[in-house]
Amino acid sequence: MLKHLYDTDCVTWSPQGKLFQVEYAMEAVKQGSICLGLKSNDFVVLCSLKRQPSELAGYQEKQFKIDDHMAIAIAGLTADARVLCKYMRTECLEYKYTYESHHPVGRLVFKVAEKSQHKTQSGAKRPYGVGLLVAGIDPNGVHLFETCPSGNYYEYKCQAIGSRSQAARTYFESWFHLFEKSTLEQLILHGLSALKKAIMEDEELNEKNVEVGILGKNQKFIHLNAQELKDYIVKLETFNANTQIQQE
Repeated sequence: MLKHLYDTDCVTWSPQGKLFQVEYAMEAVKQGSICLGLKSNDFVVLCSLKRQPSELAGYQEKQFKIDDHMAIAIAGLTADARVLCKYMRTECLEYKYTYESHHPVGRLVFKVAEKSQHKTQSGAKRPYGVGLLVAGIDPNGVHLFETCPSGNYYEYKCQAIGSRSQAARTYFESWFHLFEKSTLEQLILHGLSALKKAIMEDEELNEKNVEVGILGKNQKFIHLNAQELKDYIVKLETFNANTQIQQE
């Protein structure tokens, strides 16, 4: 089958029932550097691997604060992520101005997914080439959502997206049953352990290429600073998830 006959826009279906431009956008997410999220009953943690375009450049940011109760981690095209980030911040501000409360997390994720889906229905537009992990707290509890360029969205206990993310998801599948009752420190160490599984053999985690954001029921979203990251990376060397099982 000649793909080029069917991938010139978002509204032409292939004989196999596929929209190739949407699949290409999903591939852009898979090629982006990895980010992951995991949650307990009280906290949600975002971990990202930052990259630099060259040795002369700084590291690209992978996490963005939306509001005190919400943040996103991205994989894919950063420029597209900035557009969605601005949209989400505007929606939160308008909701706070109108209702004097924080925007419900699930409702905002639905709006983002709807906005992404509209991009797949016009030949004059292209899908957003970015996937989001949305961490948030609202009266319904602690949330972690994933949004896709196709307009789909899902809620997870833990999830990883981006390059080599399957290794992190495999780690999560082994230990996610511990996350619900984990402390904040344990949750961060689990996140860094999953991130370490996903990096290449010649790479090492350090305070420059790792970004960790935390959000809790009584904790506004913050990023760990360089010294805190360095301390957690040192603790990671002796961290053993089996110890947590024995303590429980």
